[in-house]
Amino acid sequence: MKSLLMPLLIAGALGLFPHHAAAADYDLLVGTYTQGNSEGIYRYHFDSDKGQISSEPLQVVKSANPSWLTLSRDRQYLFAVNENGPGQADPVGRVSSFAIAPKTHELSPINQVPSQGDEPTHSSLSGDQAYLFVANYAVQPEPGGSLSVLPVGANGELSAVVQQDAHTASQVNPERQGSAHVHSVVSSKDERYVFACDLGADKVFIYRFDAGNKNRPLTPANPPAVTLPPGSGPRHLVFGGNGRQAYLTLEMSAQVVVFDFQGGTLVPRQMLPLTDSPDVAAKAGGAIHVSADGRFLYASNRGTANELLVFAIAPGSGLLKPLQRRSVEGDHPREFSLDPSGKFVLIANQKSHQIVVLQRDPGTGLLGKTVQKVAIDSPSDLKFIDRQ
Repeated sequence: MKSLLMPLLIAGALGLFPHHAAAADYDLLVGTYTQGNSEGIYRYHFDSDKGQISSEPLQVVKSANPSWLTLSRDRQYLFAVNENGPGQADPVGRVSSFAIAPKTHELSPINQVPSQGDEPTHSSLSGDQAYLFVANYAVQPEPGGSLSVLPVGANGELSAVVQQDAHTASQVNPERQGSAHVHSVVSSKDERYVFACDLGADKVFIYRFDAGNKNRPLTPANPPAVTLPPGSGPRHLVFGGNGRQAYLTLEMSAQVVVFDFQGGTLVPRQMLPLTDSPDVAAKAGGAIHVSADGRFLYASNRGTANELLVFAIAPGSGLLKPLQRRSVEGDHPREFSLDPSGKFVLIANQKSHQIVVLQRDPGTGLLGKTVQKVAIDSPSDLKFIDRQ
């Protein structure tokens, strides 16, 4: 027995078993803008032990401007918004569905449907995975932005839009807020409410979700919206780990807002700046994410700042304490993602055409040295799939 156990113990200590190596292996999906050299969705291998993206993609899926990627909960399907609009090669905003092969994660197209709006920029799935909520940003004031609801079949196939809602713009900034610009749509942790962040309206619109109402699954809540400061431009909303707090980036004023959430109501509790500069060019709040353990919040600020900010989340109250301001070592961090191990942050620097990998301390939440820079034209979103 001892002669049998000893080699097994040695092999385990040396990490020779395949399942040990696989524990650090993930696929990384990258959405891109395709007005330049990018072709669509790129699938890479990511080693979370070393923080390394493979030198070459495992797969390239041709798709026009797949700027935001949404994975189904079971990781069997991928949905990509095609951020098309007037003046582009394809002037029609669309949404594409893909099947994800087990183990290999090979992507295969299922179907594509119009989003019924220009420049769809974000999407999310309802809790029951039966609907895809799409934010049509719409750069041009006519017809302006909107929220679209698309049914999702059991096989991942998308159906035509069944509901579309438009909002009234604030017009505080005539150039950027002359019409509605829905930038993101997310659900509460309890999956009973859906929130549409409208940069053009200076509001976050709140809806009740009713899965049984096939023709109109979203109805305005009471109150139907929370109003933000004039000209602030709400962009992205995320919920904390316990679901009792929500965090919002304000793009135009470069701030982060903390809300208490209860019974469909968002109550503002705290507002912090993402930059100390008074220069408008330094104010371009972007992506926002909470660490898996719920202890830290990260937000990007683009413009001339190009920084990632780290905040500690106070237990109980959910209020934020600034911890760190870190250069993204590139231009225009449109999105970023904490890898599943929590040891790295990957940043999609859209205008400098790179993904930058930074070390992260899971204990302190602080960002460390740069581990890798990978050249890719106009990256816009990053999503991970476990290879096990």
